Amino acid sequence: MIYLEHLNLVVKNIPAALTFYQAAFPQWFIRSQGSREWYGKTRDWLHFGDDYQYITFNNGGENQNRDLTGHQLGLSHFAFVTCNLDQVIKRLAKAGFAVDKEGAEEPYRKNVYFIDPDGFEIEFVEYLSDDPKERNLDS
Repeated sequence: MIYLEHLNLVVKNIPAALTFYQAAFPQWFIRSQGSREWYGKTRDWLHFGDDYQYITFNNGGENQNRDLTGHQLGLSHFAFVTCNLDQVIKRLAKAGFAVDKEGAEEPYRKNVYFIDPDGFEIEFVEYLSDDPKERNLDS
């Protein structure tokens, strides 16, 4: 079996990134943190998640993230499944983050996209069916 263990993101400011992700994942915690040398530059890092998966934040990010409306190489977005999309939206709104765009209307799922403080697009999806054939329909 293969599963995604972690994402490793370079960010400008770890506390700003944590504001977004702590609102999205209130059950996650800071697993560990420290500093290390990365190609001649010292940078802080932090692991935020649970006992099985996490996001690594590394500070010192420079420049802007890729244009999400463009065609440059790079990460388009990543997605998380939730059992209550409305609650995720409410928690993020309370932390000062608005939905960037709504997902397509689908009979068996609903989804929205947010932009985090470093310009990464994050999708949150709630499935309305347990049948994989229905969940994976693209209309």
